[in-house]
Amino acid sequence: MIKSKEIGSLIVISGPSGAGKGTVIQEVLKDNPNSWLSVSMTSRKIRPGEKEGVNYYYVSEEEFKQKIEEGYFLEYNNYVGNYYGTPKEFINKKRLEGKDVILEIEINGANNIKKLIDDAIFIFIMPPSWKELKRRLENRKTETKEKIIKRFQTAYREINEVTKYNYVVVNDDLEETVEKVKAIMLAEKCRVDRIEEVYLNSDEEILHEMLIDSKEFVNETPKID
Repeated sequence: MIKSKEIGSLIVISGPSGAGKGTVIQEVLKDNPNSWLSVSMTSRKIRPGEKEGVNYYYVSEEEFKQKIEEGYFLEYNNYVGNYYGTPKEFINKKRLEGKDVILEIEINGANNIKKLIDDAIFIFIMPPSWKELKRRLENRKTETKEKIIKRFQTAYREINEVTKYNYVVVNDDLEETVEKVKAIMLAEKCRVDRIEEVYLNSDEEILHEMLIDSKEFVNETPKID
């Protein structure tokens, strides 16, 4: 009886560095073959275990600035000394194909998306504690103490922006966090504003007429004894 809009959702996922949002997204993608991760571009160096075109597209700062001039990005920002941007290419195309597009971007980028795309869904991944966030950042063994301190300062500012998001999920237990994000995506599919039209097929119309004609459904004035 209900026909929903076929356009895919746009899910924006943010959170401080070390919150584990990348891992959460990868687990969500495993269980949602209809989802597609938009890969951002960055000027930062590739980390051990990361792959070109999977985690990010890695370019030099000069190349990134050239892309800005070319109008290549939907949004971009400088985060802890490195540039990050969302390429326009494929996002609208994938949504029109019915794919749910996931964007992993930082706070300023998310705010820019909010101004551009009305129906985007915003999810903030929160670390369980500052102590755990510190442990995760130190375990990376890829950044200096000064960089970690800068990320902590940035994380504090980011967490204070959480009220601008539609949902917040604390990433304490990975499996539980993934299930919550999947539940949010499913619930958003059921929103009334995603209904394109309500319709009746021929069998339903016949049933409707039968119910109207049935004496059991005729309104009668109740008798008063």
